[in-house]
Amino acid sequence: MFKGQPKGLYALALANTGERFGYYTMLAIFMLFLQAKFGFPGATASQIYAIFLALVYFMPVVGGILADKIGYGKCVVTGICIMFAGYVCLSIPTAANGLGLALMLGALFLISVGTGLFKGNLQVLVGNLYDDPKYSAKRDSAFSLFYMAINIGAMFAPTAATALTNSHLRSAGLIYKADIPALAHQYLGGTLADPSLLESLKAAMPGSQIASMDLTAFSQYYINHLSTAYNLGFAVACVSLILSIAIYLGCRSWFKHADVNAKQAAKGAAGYEELTPKQTKDRIVALIFVFAVVIFFWMAFHQNGSSLTYFARDYTQATVAGPLKIGFNIWALALIAVSVYTLFGIFQSEGTQGKIINGGITAALWCGAYLLYRGMDDSISILPQQFQQFNPFFVVALTPVSMAIFAALASKDKEPSAPKKIGLGMFVAALGYLIMLFASKGQPAPSELVAVGGVSPDPVVPTYLISTYLVLTFAELLLSPMGISFVSKVAPPKYKGLMMGLWFAATAIGNYLSSIPSMMWNNVPLWVNWTVLMALCVISGVVMFSMLRKLEAATA
Repeated sequence: MFKGQPKGLYALALANTGERFGYYTMLAIFMLFLQAKFGFPGATASQIYAIFLALVYFMPVVGGILADKIGYGKCVVTGICIMFAGYVCLSIPTAANGLGLALMLGALFLISVGTGLFKGNLQVLVGNLYDDPKYSAKRDSAFSLFYMAINIGAMFAPTAATALTNSHLRSAGLIYKADIPALAHQYLGGTLADPSLLESLKAAMPGSQIASMDLTAFSQYYINHLSTAYNLGFAVACVSLILSIAIYLGCRSWFKHADVNAKQAAKGAAGYEELTPKQTKDRIVALIFVFAVVIFFWMAFHQNGSSLTYFARDYTQATVAGPLKIGFNIWALALIAVSVYTLFGIFQSEGTQGKIINGGITAALWCGAYLLYRGMDDSISILPQQFQQFNPFFVVALTPVSMAIFAALASKDKEPSAPKKIGLGMFVAALGYLIMLFASKGQPAPSELVAVGGVSPDPVVPTYLISTYLVLTFAELLLSPMGISFVSKVAPPKYKGLMMGLWFAATAIGNYLSSIPSMMWNNVPLWVNWTVLMALCVISGVVMFSMLRKLEAATA
């Protein structure tokens, strides 16, 4: 799995891990922040969220064009600096007025520009490492490992955001209640018909100073402190970016030889491939077709920060007991994820000593996870954003499984091509939303929740959402790392930055379209949202398979 990879891969992967940790910490709470601080309705918050995601994934087009001219490394460093400025602005507590909104929007723009310069070009550097014939056969496995590293950062992000939120609220004599922000904004706006529910939630706060507050003071107090807690979560990204730039600059000698664009490669760098105009055209056409199809995957996949988070908040039980609660202890999840790798190490070790060591470590990791589980309360409270840690956990834990399966198929010359994997990924994603259809059976429409305080009177068990994230992760592993590897391999050398940027542009369009279910949220029954997403995935999979031969021929 790790054997025979160039060490530059690990430096670039760790640099990306730090940046992604900060980004996903911010993303885990961003929608909740918009609604808590500014009182935006779901549709408005979803639009801001979708536009931001679209910018984040569209700007790599600009970053790729620029990098093809001035170099990938320069763009990566510049991008980190711009992102840092954006996260600093986002972490500053402000009033919920025009100035506060302007500062937030400016911060989002800086983050999107910085990400555009950083993200795609870092991945081009990874791909360039494998232009060397010595490593070319390991390109797909390298991007699987790189993608795993991204998700290590993402896995810890919701827990970091949750810990900061709970810590700050606790210091202010408060605890998190999902329905307070909306009720508080309604009360302050004079639209709350029955304040008794807000009064009862106020009475549940542990701080002794809360009892003497009237509902106006309590509403303002809660909104201000919850918003500040989210600001602290955004500040985490500043720290993680400092670590990323330190790793990148400190280990630059490991991958400096890969920091070459087409002009430099044409002057003698290894791995440069001269293509005919027809080959260039065929490759670009094939890539653009793949980009068009994966738009609908990203539309479905990126419901994790919007409609799936709404479902977690409004339709899912806020407490969990029994074996399932281990999934909400990030340290136990981390031990389990590492144990997957040591378990594989038992079978991959060439000597008896290596097998024994890996077996002992695996047993110790399982014992540690069990002790953490035994130390948890019988029933624990969970926050909506905590569900977002399951997707990256599944990516990290299942990456060696997927690599082993594809390696076994490759040894028999039966490994599916990248376009075929993408098509399969679309069908698997559809199954994820089939689970959500079952989860939504008998639940009231979101528009009907207002009458019962904004939360379902009969919430479902967390298993539905966890299962959905598991299935979507299978789809992601078939599509995303393989797609990135495919782009790095097939893109004409002089357009590598642009083509990687267009991969993210397709993601950007999908991210923007991800707001459609959120905009429909209060206007249709739950099942309509999931059916639309499921149908789009199935149709995209069918289209991909119908064009499979042409795609494989163009990129052979």
